[in-house]
Amino acid sequence: MGNDTPQKTGTWLAHALMSFATPEGRAARASSHTDFVVEQLGRAIVAGEYPPETMIPLDPDLCEMFDVSRTVVREAKKTLIAKGLIQSKAKVGTHVREAESWNMFDEDVLRWHAGLKNAGAFYDELFEIRLIFEPAAAEAAAKRANAGGCGRLFELSGALAGAASRADFAVADYEFHREVLRLSGNRFLLSLGDMVQTALYSLFMAETHRFFPEGAQTVADRHRDIASAICRGASAEARQAMQRVIEDGYARVNGGAPGR
Repeated sequence: MGNDTPQKTGTWLAHALMSFATPEGRAARASSHTDFVVEQLGRAIVAGEYPPETMIPLDPDLCEMFDVSRTVVREAKKTLIAKGLIQSKAKVGTHVREAESWNMFDEDVLRWHAGLKNAGAFYDELFEIRLIFEPAAAEAAAKRANAGGCGRLFELSGALAGAASRADFAVADYEFHREVLRLSGNRFLLSLGDMVQTALYSLFMAETHRFFPEGAQTVADRHRDIASAICRGASAEARQAMQRVIEDGYARVNGGAPGR
C-alpha cells in the first residue's frame, strides 16, 4: 500500500459520506434517467409506500409519472428485480416482494433503509450483525497482526481524537473498522464488512451530530484499546474491546450513555 493510499481513501470516503447522507448527494447519484427511476421506486418500496405483494404502477403509468421512456422503465425494473425488491410475471404485472427476499447487502438497499425517518428496526439488525462478526474479526486480527497493521490502527485512533469535523471523524471510524477486518486475514469478513459499513455512513453522521466533538476523545480511547489488544496478541481482550465499542455506539444512537 503506497503512502498516499490512506489520503486518497479518506478523500473518497468523505465524498461518499456526504453523498450518502444528504438529499443533494442522493440526487447527484442519479446520474441517468434509469438511475433516477431506480432511486425513486427503490426508496418508495423500502419506505412502505408499496407494501409487499402489492403491484407497482404499470409501465405506461411509470413513464408518465417520471417523464421517461418505456425503455428506461424496463431497465429500472430489471435493476430492482436484481436487488430482490420486485418480481415481474407475464400477464400479471410487477409486485413488491416480501422484505425477507430483499438483498440487504446491496449498497442501494442498505442506503434506502438508512435514509428512513424511522430506521430504528433497521439499525437494531445492523448492530446485531456487527456484534456477530466484528468482535470475531478483532480476535482473529490479534492472532495475525503485523507491525504495519498495528501502526495503521494507532494512526486511525489518533485521527479519531484529532478529527476536525464530523465527516473526518466518520471516515477515521470507517477506516479503523475496515483495517481490523483486513487484519483478520479472512476475505469473507472483509467483504461482509465493506457492505455493512456502507450502511453505517448516515448513522455515523447522525451519531456524531449529537456528541461530536465532546465525545470524540472517549471514542478514540476505546478504539485505541482495540488497537492495543490486537497488537499485543490479546485475542480475548480484543474481542471484548470491539464489542464494547459497538455497544457504546448503539447506546449513543438510542440516546443512552456509553458503557463503562
